[in-house]
Amino acid sequence: MSNRSVLSRLFRGKGDRPSALQSRLSRLSLQHLGRLRRSLLFLLGLGLSAAIASCAGSSTAPEGGAAGDAPSSVEITLVSYAVTQAAYEQIIPQFAEKWRVEHGQDVTVNQSYGGSGSQTRAVLDGLEADVVALALALDTQRIEEGGLINPGWEQEAPNDSIVHKSVAVLVTREDNPKNIQGWADLSKDDVQVVTANPKTSGGARWNFMALWGAISETGGSDAAALDYTTQVFKGVPVLPKDAREATDVFFAQGQGDVLINYENEVILAGLQGQSLPYIVPDVNISIDNPIAVVDANVDKHNTREVSEAFLEFLFTPEAQREFAKVGFRPVNETVVAEFADNFPVINQLFTVDDLGGWDAVQEKFFDDEAIFDQIQASIGQ
Repeated sequence: MSNRSVLSRLFRGKGDRPSALQSRLSRLSLQHLGRLRRSLLFLLGLGLSAAIASCAGSSTAPEGGAAGDAPSSVEITLVSYAVTQAAYEQIIPQFAEKWRVEHGQDVTVNQSYGGSGSQTRAVLDGLEADVVALALALDTQRIEEGGLINPGWEQEAPNDSIVHKSVAVLVTREDNPKNIQGWADLSKDDVQVVTANPKTSGGARWNFMALWGAISETGGSDAAALDYTTQVFKGVPVLPKDAREATDVFFAQGQGDVLINYENEVILAGLQGQSLPYIVPDVNISIDNPIAVVDANVDKHNTREVSEAFLEFLFTPEAQREFAKVGFRPVNETVVAEFADNFPVINQLFTVDDLGGWDAVQEKFFDDEAIFDQIQASIGQ
């Protein structure tokens, strides 16, 4: 390629005609052209090096530097499970306004919602969440085990990183024809129970532990809990893969006499005009929902400061009220008192820790050939 062609490309934009400078340069000797070309390329290299150095400097600049050094906007990604969406749609604009006032920076929170288990797999497979808000700590632990969340995440936010809670409820048919009043009625021969498969559904694991704990946490032995839980699963007509599919089986397909569900789901359904008859058993499990920053991703995106601020904001009264409005039991004591009339008092509330903690629960109940598999084998499912 001739020097003239090089200069023509160097100075010509898309669709532009050669400039006057190019015309004058074209009359220079080839020797001068070569020197000028080398000089221009050298200067261009210096400019690119300075630009790269400048970008590198801004991406690694310490947080809390001069306000003028910060970009005018920042984006983070929240990955959560489906039923939280109604709350986050109200919370996120409040956080964005608070951040803008305090930092002079616009923040966008990209959002992804779905089943907790599938969302966990998506993050492990490359969905670059900055913050995860999942249905159970076991899912968050899986992301930790995948190397994306640092150990000790439970202590990095208030309330051991549990941002809201719920309990299990029993949704019945209209007028409750089987007269279901509590856990004991689910083991009757003529009662069919709809729940998802705890091998594939995080929500169904809560359901299973609620059933087991209804016996073991009221003085019953493990043998009695096993017998009761086996009787319940004899009356389970199908095992849908997740809570959403279980709801469809109960309502759309008309199977079963009772559906085990989350309290927050039936409250939200009522707010949306679908009033469901349900019972809140007075022996119940605290369904604790965690929040965590995804350390590997916030460090990669340089979004740790805003992601941690968003996580902290979720524990404020403003955010906790939004969770309470759509049926989640708040963890902020001020908001707990404000919404006391919305949530029945549970006489005996137990937790996963009462059952040994998540690692023990997983090994005892849900690993291959553990108790749930033994129950399925014994009833031929």
